[in-house]
Amino acid sequence: MRVDRHESETSSWEVARRPACTELRPYLMAAPEGWAQMRGTTPELREVPFPGIPLVINIGEPWEVADEPGGQRVAERHDSFLAGLHTRPALVRGSREWACIELRFTPLGTHRLLGIPMHELANRTVALDDLVPGARELTDRVRDARSWAGRFDLVETFLLRRLVDSTLPSPGVQWSWEHLRRTHGLAPIGALADELGWSHRRLIARFRDQIGLAPKTLARVIRFDRAVTALRSPGARGLAEIALDCGYFDQAHLNRDFRELAGTTPTSFLAARLESGGVAA
Repeated sequence: MRVDRHESETSSWEVARRPACTELRPYLMAAPEGWAQMRGTTPELREVPFPGIPLVINIGEPWEVADEPGGQRVAERHDSFLAGLHTRPALVRGSREWACIELRFTPLGTHRLLGIPMHELANRTVALDDLVPGARELTDRVRDARSWAGRFDLVETFLLRRLVDSTLPSPGVQWSWEHLRRTHGLAPIGALADELGWSHRRLIARFRDQIGLAPKTLARVIRFDRAVTALRSPGARGLAEIALDCGYFDQAHLNRDFRELAGTTPTSFLAARLESGGVAA
């Protein structure tokens, strides 16, 4: 496990990272992370769509999350929570001192964990104890743990118990999800249906149930996420080059996607990046 500590004139924070255990890795998009801010300003963050499901085990004060589930922004306070796939930005506000563990699940991993239709979570952030029995007790035990290693152990043990008797995803949806990720969202959706021998209606229904979005919308989020990653990379290329490399027709097409999915322009998004790597609202 690695713990990096950071100090600046205005803030002090640390981030702990530990590779997930072998049994959990197929369901996660990245290694679990633990974050803690010991000193600093109140964070107000813009969380933009990406093709994963953040599960947050809260250790500090509650978070205020503003989603747009029906096109109108609604802010709610959450302790531990899970957010479904989004096609709009969520605005997140914390406290001056905060701490949490975040795991970024794949949509299919989340479907196994929860066993509910994933479209019910689209563009929503939901309290974890409304979705997973025992989540409140887990949060309390993680909060009482005295080390990041102990916290990670508690979370992994809890999740592995949940996954033992869970239902496997549809092989067709699993293949389609992996193919879309491999092609960075550029695979023709009709070709996916043809390869599986499914109608478009069946493909869309299976995706909404097990992933949360229709395949075309998911492909758009994957493409956008690749552009965000390219924009954040050190020595980032120009916007026109990023747009073409990520499958956009031109820079104007990229700008439109940013306005719709992130609620801002690429230039403003990059200018709002914080020391911690987050993006200010």
